Amino acid sequence: MPDEMALLVADVFEAAGVLRKSGEAIAATEGQTQARWQLLSVVSEEPLTVARAARRLGIARQGVQRVANDLTREDLAAFRPNPDHRGSPLLTLTPHGRRVLERITLRAAEVHRALAADIAVDEITRARALLRRLVERVNRHEGDGRIPPG
Repeated sequence: MPDEMALLVADVFEAAGVLRKSGEAIAATEGQTQARWQLLSVVSEEPLTVARAARRLGIARQGVQRVANDLTREDLAAFRPNPDHRGSPLLTLTPHGRRVLERITLRAAEVHRALAADIAVDEITRARALLRRLVERVNRHEGDGRIPPG
């Protein structure tokens, strides 16, 4: 009998890979990368420090700093003073950055509609619920100390 959980994990990694590749193609339509798209998106709701943006994205702060620097050089984002911590400025979108993000988001919505055209909404909803439960369980399991930190 196959280990269904191991197969699910493999499927999730495969899905993440093909979706990342698709995301790169979508972002490239506006001359961006998926990493830039993700950072534009995460700071679109509210200005964030690089450290906080990295935590939200679940990636290393140094990588986010490099992407943030690239975005500011291209006038897609800007650093603003942080009233709570002078040494950690807030990254925010510029008007140009908002327009670029809007165009990428619209393109992504078109792609998502095409991908989901013959999939029932309730199937997507159930899949999302299962993935959220799995993420919560992994986080809880790691928090219990049963999985040694890497």
